[in-house]
Amino acid sequence: MKHIPNILSAIRLIMVGIFAYFFQQGNYLAAVLVYGAAFLTDILDGYLARHFHWITDLGKILDPLADKLMLLCALFCFYRAGWLPLFIPLAAAVKELAMLLGGLMVLGKRKLVVVSDWWGKFAAGFFNVSVLLTLIANLAKMPFLHRITLPLFCLAILFACIACVHYARTQVLNSGQQAASTDKKES
Repeated sequence: MKHIPNILSAIRLIMVGIFAYFFQQGNYLAAVLVYGAAFLTDILDGYLARHFHWITDLGKILDPLADKLMLLCALFCFYRAGWLPLFIPLAAAVKELAMLLGGLMVLGKRKLVVVSDWWGKFAAGFFNVSVLLTLIANLAKMPFLHRITLPLFCLAILFACIACVHYARTQVLNSGQQAASTDKKES
């Protein structure tokens, strides 16, 4: 039972390809359903992992990996369809690359897995709402939604940048300071 959250994360990884397939076929209804299902399984696996203490190091990697790949897939699909300017998916990709490199540094130095906090969850929430609204706006031909999706994406990027700086300050740089103080204590 303790592997259910990891199985849900693995299913979300598969859903990235399914989303891209439906989107490229122009089947936006199926794409929004897949994205929505991925979002719901993300909530479910997080709840199960925390509630039943089924948190694993593998889950700490699989869960955000599935989230980030789904988001980046959607953003680049939107760019290719002409729904978003290039700076949105590029900014998200640069932020995720910075987070990946910082996480690898912490993992390599301290054997710790960088975990999400509220800034990251807030940014992810804005991104998910923006993606779903963009899909709905194009599926249901609701041009008024287009006027709010770009500002929402910009807010999501702002929160993502704050999260990135916060992670760097609290987890990446702090882990280096902790390693130095541990080395001094052992000497």
